[in-house]
Amino acid sequence: MTETTEQSRAQNAGGGTESVPAREATGRGGGDPAARGRTTIADGVVEKIAGLATRDVVGVHAMGSGLSRTFGAVRDRVPGGAKSVARGVKAEVGEVQTALDLEIVVDYGVSITEVSRDVRENVIAAVERMTGLEVVEVNIAVSDVKLPEEEDEEPEPRIQ
Repeated sequence: MTETTEQSRAQNAGGGTESVPAREATGRGGGDPAARGRTTIADGVVEKIAGLATRDVVGVHAMGSGLSRTFGAVRDRVPGGAKSVARGVKAEVGEVQTALDLEIVVDYGVSITEVSRDVRENVIAAVERMTGLEVVEVNIAVSDVKLPEEEDEEPEPRIQ
């Protein structure tokens, strides 16, 4: 019998408050499975989650600066090249917390403050739910406004 179990029985016999006996570790290794190792999350994982969550917000036209969007459009046209969902996102990931910097382009006519609030809420919810990390800050830089008559910045294809 464990010492805690003996103490519990002695207290109960004397009319004291009832305490729960100590739980003995059973099975292989014993203890909490979550305490049997460490999980690390790469910056790129958080950047992808934040990028997708940002693009889900109505009023966000694109992400990244004009130059990065131009290079991204060229990269997207290369056969086998994947679209970068993390464009315009920079994450700093610690053991239990993360901070994010986002660069977005908004559609003309939307409230930038409302879009920014919605982006923060969506990004924080997605990152915290999927990673378990605490999001300590989400900084948003609005780098451009997409006007209705503007064409999307995609370079002309070299071959047709």
